[in-house]
Amino acid sequence: MDAALIEKAKNGNDHAFRLLVEKYRMQVFHSAFAILRNQQDAEDAAQEVFLKIYASLPQYEDQGFKTWITRIAVNHAIDMKRKKVRRKEEHITEFQPEYHQFEKAETAEVIVLKKEQKEFFQKRIGEIPDNYRDVIKGFYIEEKTYQQLAKEQQVQVKTIETKLYRARQWMKKHWKEDDFR
Repeated sequence: MDAALIEKAKNGNDHAFRLLVEKYRMQVFHSAFAILRNQQDAEDAAQEVFLKIYASLPQYEDQGFKTWITRIAVNHAIDMKRKKVRRKEEHITEFQPEYHQFEKAETAEVIVLKKEQKEFFQKRIGEIPDNYRDVIKGFYIEEKTYQQLAKEQQVQVKTIETKLYRARQWMKKHWKEDDFR
């Protein structure tokens, strides 16, 4: 359904874009709020994000719409946070506390995306062929490094890289990209 709405919105159908906004407005708001921690700022950010999405829609190439708009929302919220910190910096000579808050904000994006990805793989791990299941579970769910996986499986790191590559190819072939990006 998203693909049809996106295509219509790309071709200038405002109603289709409004439907996308309605469907994803809370996703965008929550992504911004996770970083900004202020409801008004997050609401402002969400409105600005949808303007950016509308302007960028012609360049969108079916790479996972939800992930794409979440990245736009998170990046915009981080930019807003940076601007806020810069304004405070002009008035406050002691900048260290705000800097630490910003470091945490950057990790919020990673945390949100990893959490969504982990939940997805936990739900669908049974669909993955046996020969890829261990490496997918280890890498995406248990967040192990290539080196840890290689040691556990008593293989070379290159073998783990190859297995992950092939597993990703399998996922691209058998799942919609929106599912796992």
